[in-house]
Amino acid sequence: MQEGKRQKQVASVIKEEMSAIFRHLDLSMTHGGMVSIADVKVTPDLLEARIYLSFFQVADTQAAILRIEQKAWEIKKLLSQALGKTLRRIPVIHYFLDDTLDHVFHIEELLAKINQNSDKDND
Repeated sequence: MQEGKRQKQVASVIKEEMSAIFRHLDLSMTHGGMVSIADVKVTPDLLEARIYLSFFQVADTQAAILRIEQKAWEIKKLLSQALGKTLRRIPVIHYFLDDTLDHVFHIEELLAKINQNSDKDND
């Protein structure tokens, strides 16, 4: 199902505010790496938001997610303060792991192996 204009607008605003909140709460640098918000998807009724987190060189992603979930109340409070005049209800936040970077690195490794094998065959 295609996202509506309002969904995209709300998702964009939530993504901006969540990025600022993560920086404010020192959640963007954790466990030896960086955490960023890769994407935000909002349900058509605007009552739920799915936050996709991207981890770069984070040693323990589960511990990082746990740390973020422990601060969920504080994150929601700050989000409510930021968006209180924009939205009637602040959506329920759900966090998900965005593993797109892992797939990209895996594909790059496979392509490098293919190139090495083709170079050997040409010799």
